[in-house]
Amino acid sequence: MSGKVKKAPAGAGKDNADPEEFDLEKMEKETEEMLRLRFITRDNAVFERTEGGFVSMKMKGESYPRVQVYRSFPFTDPDAYISIREADEKAREIGIIKNLKKDVSKETRQMLEEQLRLRYFTPKIEKIINIKDEYGFAYFDVFTDHGACRFTIHMGGGSVVNLSDTRLMITDLDGNRFEIADVTKLTAPELKKLDLFL
Repeated sequence: MSGKVKKAPAGAGKDNADPEEFDLEKMEKETEEMLRLRFITRDNAVFERTEGGFVSMKMKGESYPRVQVYRSFPFTDPDAYISIREADEKAREIGIIKNLKKDVSKETRQMLEEQLRLRYFTPKIEKIINIKDEYGFAYFDVFTDHGACRFTIHMGGGSVVNLSDTRLMITDLDGNRFEIADVTKLTAPELKKLDLFL
């Protein structure tokens, strides 16, 4: 094996960079688009249901065959600043609905509320049957307002979040959320099981 260092071809370097990769003008345009705040109202957008149970949107000549609906403040102000985003891995924001109760029609509001209920489906834990911790995971066996349920969480990494002094949000390995609305309403044995997270 030779000890010689292979030289780069003449002219190789920044000047020969792929123009697609370093298109400054394109990057600036995309950044400007991301930072631009567009408000969605009943006057500039039309929402429709799709066959698959999703929602499509048309706005100012642009058509979006499927959009995703997010709350900016899901716990403190669930009807304000509703973010409408493209339904792909980037989830680029298309625009914001300032107030879901005032800025869109009743039919549109119902349509978007259905999507929000699916996205923010959060069963309330009413009874803790058992919590077992093993190898960095906690295995919950609980009863919720939607029936019995078993799920697993990481012991670390913010799986259990205190929303207030008495309210907990628990996120399992699959991203499903569960809520304990008021820990003071749990029994002493239940609180003991939950002690690791309080």
